[in-house]
Amino acid sequence: MKQTPFINSDYWDTRATTFSDHAEHTGYAEKFLGLMPIESGWSVLDMACGGGTLAIPLAQKVRSITAVDFSRNMLEILGKRCLEKGINNIRRIVGRWEEDWDTLGIGMHDVAIASRSLPCDTAMESIIKLDAIARKRVYLSVAIGDGPRDRRLYRALGRTFPTEPDYIYYLNLLYRMDIHANLALIHEYHPNQWDTFTDAVDAQRWMFRNLTDREEDRIKDYLLENLVCEGERWRLPYDRSCQWAVMWWEKQPRN
Repeated sequence: MKQTPFINSDYWDTRATTFSDHAEHTGYAEKFLGLMPIESGWSVLDMACGGGTLAIPLAQKVRSITAVDFSRNMLEILGKRCLEKGINNIRRIVGRWEEDWDTLGIGMHDVAIASRSLPCDTAMESIIKLDAIARKRVYLSVAIGDGPRDRRLYRALGRTFPTEPDYIYYLNLLYRMDIHANLALIHEYHPNQWDTFTDAVDAQRWMFRNLTDREEDRIKDYLLENLVCEGERWRLPYDRSCQWAVMWWEKQPRN
């Protein structure tokens, strides 16, 4: 199975601000949290939390959140947003899926969340970890099809489009693990619009690691050829919205 791309923390450290800003405006968090019958007394683990796409809005509705990510810059952004919003019930931990969660001090929680972060090459081990620390519920989400990546842009750069298991793989994996998960599909809106050409270029880089100068030029050439002007904004003339599969289950007593 192909390994999930972009597992290097340095990569996400450099993309933290752009990625976090974008993630706040796609409607994803509202739709994800809308699937949860949130209880004010919950303690929640947000594994691979990023800049707080879910943690920030959820913190205002639950007792406490433990936010874990291997990118220190992502956690710094989360900390700044907590200060701005007066949120003081989010505990931040630098950590990875593969580390010992007891050593990290993650502890038990009522609910565990893995939003768009489940590593496909160690999916079963990661699900076991999530399930083990959750008293009540587990939620995870994975991309459907291409996800948010732009296949056209990969073609323009001459790169092979990264293929990963679709959501049905994970649903079947849960079934084989004797976990009968609920399933909902949510739509995330990517407007493909930017204020400046520079913003448009910056918004494409997250898809690629180790961009060469030639590839940077190809991104610019692709945008120059395809961007259209609407008022004072620039946009690509096609939809890049995507769907995510959210799977969740209630903890059952195990024999």
